[in-house]
Amino acid sequence: MSGAPAVRISIESASEKQVQEVGLDGSETYLQPLSMSQNLARLAQRIDFSQGSGSEEDEPPPGAQARDWAAPGDAEDEEGLVKFQPSLWPWDSVRNNLRGALTEMCVLYDVLSIVKDKKFMTLDPVVQDPLPPKQNPQTLQLISKKKSLAGAAQILLKGAERLSKSVAENQENKRQRDFNSELLRLRQHWKLRKVGDKILGDLSYRSAGSLFPHHGTFEVIKNTDIDLDKKIPEDYCPLDVQIPSDLEGSAYIKVSIQKQAPDIGDLGTVNLFKRPLPKSKPGAPHWQTKLEAAQNVLLCKEIFAQLSREAVQIKSQIPHIVVKNQIISQPFPGLQLSISLCHSSNDKKSQKTASEKQSPEDHLYVLEHNLHQLIREFHKQTLSSTMMPHPASAPFGHKRMRMAGPQAFDKNDISSLQPNEGLLEKIIRQAKHIFLRRRTAQTIDSLASRIEDPQIQAHWSNINDVYESSVKVLITSQGYEQICKSIQLQLNIGVEQIRVVHRDGRVITLSHQEQELQDFLLSQMSQHQVHAVQQLAKVMGWHVLSFSNHVGLGPVESIGNASAITVASPSGDYAISVRNGPESGSKVMVQFPRCQCKDLPKSDVLQDSKWNHLRGPFKEVQWNKMEGRNFVYKLELLMAALTPC
Repeated sequence: MSGAPAVRISIESASEKQVQEVGLDGSETYLQPLSMSQNLARLAQRIDFSQGSGSEEDEPPPGAQARDWAAPGDAEDEEGLVKFQPSLWPWDSVRNNLRGALTEMCVLYDVLSIVKDKKFMTLDPVVQDPLPPKQNPQTLQLISKKKSLAGAAQILLKGAERLSKSVAENQENKRQRDFNSELLRLRQHWKLRKVGDKILGDLSYRSAGSLFPHHGTFEVIKNTDIDLDKKIPEDYCPLDVQIPSDLEGSAYIKVSIQKQAPDIGDLGTVNLFKRPLPKSKPGAPHWQTKLEAAQNVLLCKEIFAQLSREAVQIKSQIPHIVVKNQIISQPFPGLQLSISLCHSSNDKKSQKTASEKQSPEDHLYVLEHNLHQLIREFHKQTLSSTMMPHPASAPFGHKRMRMAGPQAFDKNDISSLQPNEGLLEKIIRQAKHIFLRRRTAQTIDSLASRIEDPQIQAHWSNINDVYESSVKVLITSQGYEQICKSIQLQLNIGVEQIRVVHRDGRVITLSHQEQELQDFLLSQMSQHQVHAVQQLAKVMGWHVLSFSNHVGLGPVESIGNASAITVASPSGDYAISVRNGPESGSKVMVQFPRCQCKDLPKSDVLQDSKWNHLRGPFKEVQWNKMEGRNFVYKLELLMAALTPC
């Protein structure tokens, strides 16, 4: 072992970085090694400089420190060191004083040489301000007052400037607060969103189910047109809205029915704007009225676009015509249904042009209201077309699609479940019904005004449908309403026909022709006179000998058939025959006993006097010369005159 060669072993610190932190995932965070300057600073911090800062008197003698740890054999060495210490020089303080005095003399010499040569520094005498001359006491008082007023004015100017700034800031803050509060009110009524530095709103009905492609976006801006220094008007609003140019103004859908259809070449843009522009409601902000008008314009454009699209797609016997802002259809022969989009902007030029082109008002407000209802129903169907499945395991989609699987529906069955009637078809059917109802009312009114006897009364039902209405028609005689209730008709007015229900349950179907309804009512009024005679005879005690609603004798009526009745007096001596026709009118004839007929020739066959009590031939009564206010009253007087006491 001792003969082995020596091996040098160098021990150095490992060059690994120290670990600062170990994460939860096992990752280690290392400390970067110190640079040379950082290492020097670290080592300098370890030096204690307070040990060498004390005086020599405070320090213990070096021999005392050595005695603490030196061995006893080293005492002789310490005594030798003390003997060789040098002693202090007695002229040391004098030398130090002379050296300080020499330094001061050198400095003084340098200063004097600099001042004398004037090469580096120049010394100039200080000039004192001359004393002000003595002034008059009044002048001094005036100057002092002037200075005091100038100081006060300066203070007032600074205060006024601060007040003006404060007022401007308050107004600006108030306007900002008013803008925020008005924006909050706007947000309560309309949908708003922030896009960049802009506030945009939505006018469309997409959230309600609309499929109209118009974006319908408006912008909310701050109203800065007013000057804050001037008086703020009462109707000032810090918020304003900017709507698209094509939605400005006001619009409505004009629906009219005309009897004479013009040529297609004469059709143009309809601009019959007779409605006043919408005025702001009291208490409502102006932006609310502006947005409502713009939304109404958007809805009218959506309705007209939907109607135009259906008018082009629907195949009918008489094709629909779409020209500019007008849709033309013919529901009945010789009748024209016109649907127009009337849009008026706020400029004065368009209003003047619209006022020049005004025509007689034939607008059907009911159909316009129905159009708005139909488009909202369409929105509702579109919005509710996608329903949640019941049960939850059913396929997602429309209800009829879920029913198609379990019930094995084919394509035709599924299409039958879907409503095939469009917006235009519905409004045309409603227009047909309205026109037919209007024509029926005009026919009844014209007959009631033209014919006084008998009287015709119409009682319209308040509970109607958009496709069906009903009216009850009563034909009576004045003063005899209680005994003459024979004719009671129920008219059910549909889309293309009229169903007439009689009192006895008979049903007659009439077409949309006006003349057909008029002829039917005239024939019923003619029959009423005969039925009134029958009821009057029962009251007066007369006997009905014959009655017929359709007489086959006499002249042929061009309208319906004539009716006739023959009644006899209670004693049987007299007889009255009444014939009434819709066109020929009334004809009354009386039959007297043979004994009262002096102009009858004596017959050789009838020798017995009992045959004289038989009635003779009929004689016509000059009905126009009879007294009485109506037909039944005259006949009552005639029966009373022929009835024996």
